[in-house]
Amino acid sequence: MEGLKSNFTIKELPAAERPREKLLRKGSKFLSNAELLALIIRTGNKERTAVELAQDLLNLYGGLKGLQDLSCEELKKINGIGTAKAAQINALIELSCRISALKNQKNDLVSNPIQAAELLAAEMRFLKQEVLRVILLDVKNKVISVPEISRGGLSSSIVHPREVFKEAIRRSSAAIILVHNHPSGDPTPSADDLSITKKLVKTGKIIGIEIIDHIIIAGDKYLSFKEKGLF
Repeated sequence: MEGLKSNFTIKELPAAERPREKLLRKGSKFLSNAELLALIIRTGNKERTAVELAQDLLNLYGGLKGLQDLSCEELKKINGIGTAKAAQINALIELSCRISALKNQKNDLVSNPIQAAELLAAEMRFLKQEVLRVILLDVKNKVISVPEISRGGLSSSIVHPREVFKEAIRRSSAAIILVHNHPSGDPTPSADDLSITKKLVKTGKIIGIEIIDHIIIAGDKYLSFKEKGLF
């Protein structure tokens, strides 16, 4: 008598347990993270179903948060994740980030540091390198756009006032808020942070676009230059 089979393909699973059928019957909210990811990678390998492969990925990198900044090469470290699957996962993560950003920015009113931090915290708190973004505001403090200005840290060699204000001028912004992240998890401003902020505030006064705050996002913490009296 043959022993019980220990590994199944998705098609061999009971219909009620197959991710696609489950989603169609109940809705996406009833699927686990592994099941949702399995729908993206579609197939497993000889030893693991797509769901098990997805769970392997989540276990190795500490859940969804750990997948956020992985390269295709890092994703391919899992046996069964080749170039195609890695590209699909990478594309999904980037698309999710962009959709999240659009939801956060649409018709938002930013009138205090907490609102400014919350607008970008979800997508910036776990970045592995420093990124500077600018919240462009109209005369009623509604968000016009949130362009990315630079990557790699704040210094005069990377951040030039021309780049910071170019989009603000083009979009007729009344004011802007600077936002950048500290991958270290410490929101304390560096000497470069303080220096470039003073330079940008001075430039804003000259061209008539006020910088009303500079927010540093560091993990679950944030620091407001305005609240700390650093302007």
